[in-house]
Amino acid sequence: MNLPIAPPRRIDGTGILLALVLSIVVVLPLLVVGVWAFTEVWRYPNVLPQQFGLRFWEQTLNRSDVWNALWLSLTLSGVVTLASAIICLPAAYAFARMRFPGRDLLFFSFLAGHAFPKFGLLVAIAAIFLQLDLIGTFWGVALIQLVNTLMFMIWIPVAAFQAVDRRMEEAARDVGAGPFRVFWSITLPQAAPTIAAALLLTFVGTFYETEGAWLIGAPGIRTMPVLMISFINNQMVIQFGAVLSVMLWVPSFIALMFARRVIGGNAFAKGFGG
Repeated sequence: MNLPIAPPRRIDGTGILLALVLSIVVVLPLLVVGVWAFTEVWRYPNVLPQQFGLRFWEQTLNRSDVWNALWLSLTLSGVVTLASAIICLPAAYAFARMRFPGRDLLFFSFLAGHAFPKFGLLVAIAAIFLQLDLIGTFWGVALIQLVNTLMFMIWIPVAAFQAVDRRMEEAARDVGAGPFRVFWSITLPQAAPTIAAALLLTFVGTFYETEGAWLIGAPGIRTMPVLMISFINNQMVIQFGAVLSVMLWVPSFIALMFARRVIGGNAFAKGFGG
């Protein structure tokens, strides 16, 4: 019996072209910054650098403020992510499983803060922090960055808890499992990959947060993004900014590798209700 021959797949030229353009727009600036980080001489109109070297890496890495800013950024990101998990995950579970007055209004209010100009909101919060003596302090910056994590740590875990198979929970209760045992053995393992994705996005987003750290933390608290801005403004040397940019990429690269190997790529899609 002759089997039907599948028609040849058509090549989507438009899709390929758009993907190529998008790749160039995204990758090319990163590539240029990466090249600048290892360049000592690159003068117009030459297409390629005239001299490569590590001189600017040595000068940058020998500065104590760079290492202090890196450690501060990592510490802030860890503290904010942990605090966000403690505060937001129980709230996300409540939004996903419980019905109470004002639930929908409160739930969407977490998104409303991202629907308005962020800098105006930060200025209003800074005025309050000034009265509380939180300007220029570690905890002031941590609190302002905590506000930025609400959307990730509320919306994504809510979708994760809603996607849990209720039939498995009911089956566990039918055989005598208590509420805590059901949550620990059934609910949490199913939601864990997506919650891990939310934690990862929160950590990376906090590490790169700039406006709040600059407005609330100045002049005593200088994270890596804030230091990079001051580095570029005070020393108009492209290589210094490029070196700090490459250093800022390292935590993101490590986090994405962790996501790929441990969490799984579909966790992000599930987190957004996919």
